[in-house]
Amino acid sequence: MNARAAPPDPSHLNSYPNVRAGDAKEIALGVVVIPDPRINFVPNIGIISGSESILVVDTGIGIENGRRVLELAREIAGKRTLLLTLTHFHPEHGYGAQIFKDAANIIYNKAQADELAEKGYEYLDMFRRYGENLVRALDGVQLVGPDKTYSEEMTINLGGRMVILRELPAHTRGDQIVYLPDDGIVFTGDLVENAFFPIFADADSKGGAWIEALKIIESLRPKLVAPGHGEIGGVELVQAVRSYMEFVRGEVANIPKDADEHEVDRLVPMVKARHPTWANDKWISFALRTFFAEATGKPVKLPPQ
Repeated sequence: MNARAAPPDPSHLNSYPNVRAGDAKEIALGVVVIPDPRINFVPNIGIISGSESILVVDTGIGIENGRRVLELAREIAGKRTLLLTLTHFHPEHGYGAQIFKDAANIIYNKAQADELAEKGYEYLDMFRRYGENLVRALDGVQLVGPDKTYSEEMTINLGGRMVILRELPAHTRGDQIVYLPDDGIVFTGDLVENAFFPIFADADSKGGAWIEALKIIESLRPKLVAPGHGEIGGVELVQAVRSYMEFVRGEVANIPKDADEHEVDRLVPMVKARHPTWANDKWISFALRTFFAEATGKPVKLPPQ
């Protein structure tokens, strides 16, 4: 499996990826988010309450972060049942799940569970190469499979609150969104990030499928969008990512099909200039190369680390 990923922005390497549970805020009645402090490897984390159960969305990276999320979830839940789901298998979103193993019922979509089993330890090794802080954060981590899986879509009744889990593979083979239809809230994982260049992590990231996934999220007409990383906003966050993707695909379509990926990379400065406030521009080349491979039918040749 070719799971090469670009190195993170060096300016963040000295920032330890702490989940700051003390910064948790209620974005709607019974819907709490532990916000991303805009440090690499720290996602937005959700805790969704019903009268009978509490659903946690993502754990953060590593045992200590998982423990912080679990402690807050228990405080909110009281005697209610705990559930855990992950937006996708990547370490910063779910490699704190082992703390939940005996405390919650863990639900993954089957594609995500399969991808975790196939790639999980490779990604664990990869992230440890990103610096001493990641080595520390991932110390003792073991991968945790689900107690239950579903395919395509699953509805959970938390007690007076319905939550829909829906597969939308694009960033990974196993992406899922977490949608609260009565509240108009959607947790997108890394299908949507606020002012970050989207992460085409490996050869299983699919540009065309990503655009279609974003259209589906837009069709839900969400009032609030909790992205994988970055501040919470409205549907404009989804639209901004889709606009970026469609622009990149359109520019790549103008490149001769017999060109190589290095010719495609010449578009990076132009793409970056259109999004001067977005972070992690190392991912632009990944997006360009992925769309070029899809346009030409050639294998994806991702940049070296």
